[in-house]
Amino acid sequence: MRKIRLFFLFHWIAILISILVLLLVILSIYGLMSLESFYRHLQLATLPLNILLGGINALIFAYIIISMQLIWLGRLHKSPIRTEKVGVKWEDVIGLDEAKQEAKEIVELIKDRQRLHRMGGKIIRGLLMVGPPGCGKTYMAKAIATEAGLPFIPMSGSEFTEIFVGVGAARVRRLFKKARKLAYAYGGCIIFIDELDAIARRRVFSVFGGTEETNSTQNQLLAEMDGLKDREENIIVIGATNAAEGTLDEALLRPGRFDRKIYINPPDLEGRKKLFHYYLSKVKYDPSVDIDLLARKAVYKTPADIANIVHEATLISARYKKEALGKRELEEAIERIEMGIKQKRKLTEREKRMIAYHEAGHLIVMYILHPTDDVFKASIISRRETLGQVYSQPREEWFTSNRERLLANIKVSLGGYAAEKIVFGTTSDGVSADFQKAIWQAHNMVWRYGMGKSGLLGDFTALPKEQVSERLKEQLNQETQEIVQKCLKEVEELLQRERELLDRFAKELFVREELDYDEIEAIFKEYRKSHNT
Repeated sequence: MRKIRLFFLFHWIAILISILVLLLVILSIYGLMSLESFYRHLQLATLPLNILLGGINALIFAYIIISMQLIWLGRLHKSPIRTEKVGVKWEDVIGLDEAKQEAKEIVELIKDRQRLHRMGGKIIRGLLMVGPPGCGKTYMAKAIATEAGLPFIPMSGSEFTEIFVGVGAARVRRLFKKARKLAYAYGGCIIFIDELDAIARRRVFSVFGGTEETNSTQNQLLAEMDGLKDREENIIVIGATNAAEGTLDEALLRPGRFDRKIYINPPDLEGRKKLFHYYLSKVKYDPSVDIDLLARKAVYKTPADIANIVHEATLISARYKKEALGKRELEEAIERIEMGIKQKRKLTEREKRMIAYHEAGHLIVMYILHPTDDVFKASIISRRETLGQVYSQPREEWFTSNRERLLANIKVSLGGYAAEKIVFGTTSDGVSADFQKAIWQAHNMVWRYGMGKSGLLGDFTALPKEQVSERLKEQLNQETQEIVQKCLKEVEELLQRERELLDRFAKELFVREELDYDEIEAIFKEYRKSHNT
């Protein structure tokens, strides 16, 4: 009985529909049986025709509904933006001087088309901006539109991708149709497609000869851009992507399409200073804030990152009920973004002392042995999954790492392990992440960079595993371990030699839990220690 009730609970809708259909059939038969013979035969004779006509009507209705849906899906929901509403000028684009210079040249070519035509040249049709997220690609595109004085149509690559075949291509056609109308009215138009890689990755063709929806969208984009060559409308298509240039389809990058490229990289030290001045000028802040130090702490940060730091510092100031943000709030904002929110965990005294010595070991090795990086903060307050952390950054931008820098990274990673071993005669599982960094650096030095003592050259990780003999693997792994062991020996010798300094930093961290840049510098100066520069 319960099984029957359970079946009814799961299938009551199907049972109800079946009962209704059966009831309608019975009523229809009863109605036919009650008619006179002539009328009953007439109804039975016209029944197949009525069913056929009903089916045709249903198909026509379904076709109209689907067509309306496709037309609606294919519509562009983005309206063009007039340049005065975009409102981004060259002076608003900060910290991207080289990229801005290239963009200025493009704007001059857009404005002075006649001079270009007299020389026999052709207007640029496609511009591709490549760079990490948050570097200002969208901002740069808006500045180009503002300075050129042209209408601006912003789109995202994901807006062209749909489940229905042909919708993306229809949207591309409507986009360029709208752009041609605006170009006719205003003398030009700029189309900006952000996240271009969503529709511009290498096309993939199925074994049956068909293409994916993104392929048809990309094909339509290629056709529309080709159609711009012989037209007088001044239409420029700007694409932006965070993906590597090599992931884009080659057809999009050939001459006549996205053949002009601007590479937008994170700002340098001077650029970061300007960005901090710019964003701080929009809020109330203490004039004593050291912007040079902030810029040094923000190595590799993008304009979006710096804007986020100032925004976060403003929120922290409001939480502290301060009228203006200061050094403390800005540093806390950087730490919160980089390391996470502080978490108060109840630790035993021995555990806390061990963490203090662990971080002090990292700190001393970083300060004395590292040739490029500087210590900005040391903490034994738990953040995310860590119980302590030494926050460091390069003193200036480095885009490559030599052997000395890689070895220094390994030594810093081993500093916490060595300190625990020297002081307590044992170690903890807190060294796991440090070991992972150290062994990975040493592994790459031997397997990929040709920095092993045997002199073997080549990137052995690029070879299939079966092509690397067991004997060669054993040799490379042995050289990897030798690098780690040699670094550990140097670190242990340093910390034993500087045991008094190690005890001092561990004590300060145990009592105060955090040490800032100035406090760290003061202790090292007290012991007359300097950077390995």
